[in-house]
Amino acid sequence: MSQRSASTNPESQIPNPGSKDIVLAFSGGLDTSFCVPYLQERGWAVHTVFADTGGVDAEEREFIEQRAAELGVASHVTVDGGPAIWSGFVKPFVWAGEGYQGQYPLLVSDRYLIVEAALKRADELGCKVIAHGCTGMGNDQVRFDLAVKALGDYDIVAPIREIQKEHTEVRAYEQKYLEERGFGVRAKQKAYTINENLLGLTMSGGEIDRWQAPGEGAVGWCKPRSQWPSEALKVTIAFENGEAVALDGEKIEGHKMLAKLNGLFAQYGVGRGLYTGDTTIGLKGRIIYEAPGLFALLTAHRALEEAVLSKHQNRFKPEVARKWVELVYEGFFHDPLKTDLEAFLASSQSTVNGEVVLETNGGVVNAVAISSPHILNAKGATYAQAADWGVEEAEGFIKLFGMSSTLWAEINRKS
Repeated sequence: MSQRSASTNPESQIPNPGSKDIVLAFSGGLDTSFCVPYLQERGWAVHTVFADTGGVDAEEREFIEQRAAELGVASHVTVDGGPAIWSGFVKPFVWAGEGYQGQYPLLVSDRYLIVEAALKRADELGCKVIAHGCTGMGNDQVRFDLAVKALGDYDIVAPIREIQKEHTEVRAYEQKYLEERGFGVRAKQKAYTINENLLGLTMSGGEIDRWQAPGEGAVGWCKPRSQWPSEALKVTIAFENGEAVALDGEKIEGHKMLAKLNGLFAQYGVGRGLYTGDTTIGLKGRIIYEAPGLFALLTAHRALEEAVLSKHQNRFKPEVARKWVELVYEGFFHDPLKTDLEAFLASSQSTVNGEVVLETNGGVVNAVAISSPHILNAKGATYAQAADWGVEEAEGFIKLFGMSSTLWAEINRKS
């Protein structure tokens, strides 16, 4: 499909005089709520799409739909994105097993699926203009724009980037703009930017952006230590070809399993962190993240993988994983290299079959038991306990294995 450069000015740069329809990726939050009247006042008929990627309950989902109606959108649809986020992101991410810069679990990766839902709705309407509520300072604008450009011939409108040309206190401006038009703003939206999906929760703004300790209001899914249950939590996760397929002996769809794990491990404060990282656009980003279910899956999968993969696989695989993670983080979700890397990751999972028992008393989760027909046990040998080779064989191996280093030391040793 042919592509052209995406435009960003809703008034002067969109070459679409025959239609004023526009599809807005909508979450009901401050930014996307602001986008609706902003676009309407510039002549657009706004069609909103909420891709439910699993971070909201029924009450919140109803709020989002009511919010769209309150704002007077031309149409609104809600799309179930749970299965897509599992197959499109969670599976390869767990295979990779690495967070961005060793920590952040890529909780924004639902953005790519949101784009796909918005483009599908645009195609249904015969519309070629897409809008999003990303700011001009963050990474999401890169993810949204590059995904749109990779998937078709559409123009892009970004109202928040537009108002940043004239206003420095953007959130305050958005709040005032909405309130002047009779639309309320939630208290939590005034204090923090909060993103929730099946993968987890991120929170920024306020004292977090000021490099201070998070305040009492910076509360997400994870319970504080004072509220952790007194009894330990144990669960068993079964894997087939590296994909989690059963929880405590019950077969369950992946996205439903992740939702259940989120609920279980959030009670024990698992998966919460305060992260500072290098963003795509070069700034330092600081957020609170919570990903209890993903941390449980990653812990179980890594424990099983370490037991069944060869030494060389376990050593090399993190290099592939880090590159895959960088591509996804920086917006290259549809780059062919990502597909190439996923082919390697999928190949590495053929023996990642078995069950892992996870246990937590709070804060951290450990893999305490592993069972698999593929564990690389050596018959007659146990590490540091027993061996089926002799002393001479061990000494010979050490001599040859360390030959280069030993020679260097002998030749260059000072007398």
